[in-house]
Amino acid sequence: MRALKTLAVLAATTALTACVTPHSGNDGMYALPIGDAPVTANPTAYTPALDCLNAYARGNNVAAPRIAVGRILDYTGSVSEEGGRRITQGASLMAMSAFNKAGARLVERFDTSVTELELRYANNRLIGQEGDENVRRIYAGQMPGSDYYFVGGITELNYNIRSMGVDAQGGHTDARDGVGNLGGRLYVMNIALDFRLIDTRTLEVVDVISYQKQIIGRELRAGVFSFFDDTIIDIAAGERALEPVQLAVRAGVERAVVEVMSRFYNVRDSAVCAAAIQAEGDPMGPGAVQTANSTQSPATAAIEQARTSPDTWNARRDDNFTGLRGRS
Repeated sequence: MRALKTLAVLAATTALTACVTPHSGNDGMYALPIGDAPVTANPTAYTPALDCLNAYARGNNVAAPRIAVGRILDYTGSVSEEGGRRITQGASLMAMSAFNKAGARLVERFDTSVTELELRYANNRLIGQEGDENVRRIYAGQMPGSDYYFVGGITELNYNIRSMGVDAQGGHTDARDGVGNLGGRLYVMNIALDFRLIDTRTLEVVDVISYQKQIIGRELRAGVFSFFDDTIIDIAAGERALEPVQLAVRAGVERAVVEVMSRFYNVRDSAVCAAAIQAEGDPMGPGAVQTANSTQSPATAAIEQARTSPDTWNARRDDNFTGLRGRS
């Protein structure tokens, strides 16, 4: 009888591993990968506001500025147990995507290695081209410059700001009658991001934005332990979930871009796209309630006062660039 049980266990194990063999098939693979989820879009709660600003600018013929995105680095220094960074190193790429959604005209300044190599080859007359001229020529002023550039960093990663949990266990005094347990935990962490918008020609910092976002995680578990005659039953189930940290970074970046582009489009406090922001329950949106006791620091008050001026953002811009901040 014991031999039959052993054979049954071996047969079940073999069945579970039958899809993996030490010999590759005709397709050159040992096994087919699991999963069939399609590639989908990657929006955040602020993507509708970015799309709304883009539509507003196109519908009102508002010219967008040329924006360059610099390095947005992780300054938290947090490292995972496996040795990699806990925070994404691609926040600059997230910002480029966000500015594009909002309709900004992007100029590449983040990775110019290919352009620099092409210019070097063209300068040495090594790159050919079709047409009457057999070599590519370099012309003065052929590359448009940026009006502003956007830089910053991820500056905070705070674990376990607050947590709570409950564990319960109950059963008969005789353990053979069964014991059950139930538990749950909640914990909160946060990230913070700081950005600067800089006039490319003067290096004047024309805007500073600082945001934080809290992230929640939860854990649920339940189990039962009991005897049935000479059989022991031990069953446990649970769930763990953590709001994606990297998605929180993307949301913070997109929220900052919403604020930046609303200023450029002369839409104070994102008023035109208020519904898109308020629909996501943003407490910093245009519908936020200001209490009588709320105060601002002198620096914050100065920035807000500057933002109310319709010519703040284009006082020293090229006269040929029209449609920004009230310039006709």
